[in-house]
Amino acid sequence: MINIEDLVRENIKNLKPYSTARDEFKGNASIFLDANENSYGSPLPANYNRYPDPLQKDLKTEISKIKGVPAEHIFLGNGSDEAIDLLFRAFCNPGVDNAIIVPPTYGMYEVSANINDIAVKKVNLLPDFQLDLEKIAESIDKNTKLIFICSPNNPTGNSIRREDIETVLANFNGIVVIDEAYINYAKQKTFIQELTEYTNLVVLQTFSKAWGLAALRLGMAFSSKPIVQILNKIKPPYNINQATQDLAFEALKNIEQVNKWIRETVEERGRLSVELAALSMVKKVYPSDANFILIDVEDAAVTYQELVEQGIIVRDRSKVTLCEGCLRVTVGTKEENDRLIKVLTPQLPKGGVKI
Repeated sequence: MINIEDLVRENIKNLKPYSTARDEFKGNASIFLDANENSYGSPLPANYNRYPDPLQKDLKTEISKIKGVPAEHIFLGNGSDEAIDLLFRAFCNPGVDNAIIVPPTYGMYEVSANINDIAVKKVNLLPDFQLDLEKIAESIDKNTKLIFICSPNNPTGNSIRREDIETVLANFNGIVVIDEAYINYAKQKTFIQELTEYTNLVVLQTFSKAWGLAALRLGMAFSSKPIVQILNKIKPPYNINQATQDLAFEALKNIEQVNKWIRETVEERGRLSVELAALSMVKKVYPSDANFILIDVEDAAVTYQELVEQGIIVRDRSKVTLCEGCLRVTVGTKEENDRLIKVLTPQLPKGGVKI
């Protein structure tokens, strides 16, 4: 069992966190004169003149019921990006430590590392977009503190083999971060169920994808109590505003609607994959466990621009490692997908010859 205290930066161990007025008060009260708020209220219907719960206890309780994880194992961030940034701050000494990422992957891991002056070791995925376990093992040194694995992976869409992730978890003495932003669309089980087995495991999920709340910027990190306590210690005092907490709380009451959208997205993903594969300009459609599809096309730049001119925006990933010539296409509604296919389908003039 890994002792998380041994991994934390010394200055973080010794840090005395900022104490908010809401942290210091316990119990019930009717008059609050402790936080220098506007006592007259706010111009909005809700009581937004008061600072929010800094630990989001009510929201975490509701999330715990859905995820089957005790609330003390949940950290909420301003998007998953905040959790990523805090992990670097908690466990990596600037200019000394390093982290491993496995391109092609989500770009914020490297950006956040660069912001925090943490060296990045890149171990490319294999041609089938799976982990290169041998090279990962070779890249780990005494200053490697974090390994980031996105599964289902962005931008490739595939899930990483579970047994390979377990191999990394079992053999790495640092923090393993599994980003499951797209897990709701996958057949693979979440690694949240493994939290009791691996104290060094952090699982990231989000309200931005399946829950349809990208504008709220609310991310979730599930981990052992020591890691969650550290993240809470170094986060900004009120990192999740009250409006976000209220709206997320309401959204959690509509899980059946969310599940319906997930089923429809998976169904459309299958249909869209088949129809894209039938197009002459598409060389390959990669299997996907996410709400997007990676496609290899004859001329990615030209195709991208043609779609832009028709008011359709996809993501050009043609300059990304192992994704040369590829576009990433989000699975839209049936009507949006029909429009995409129509625009990409070569038009035949009356004579039957392609234009």
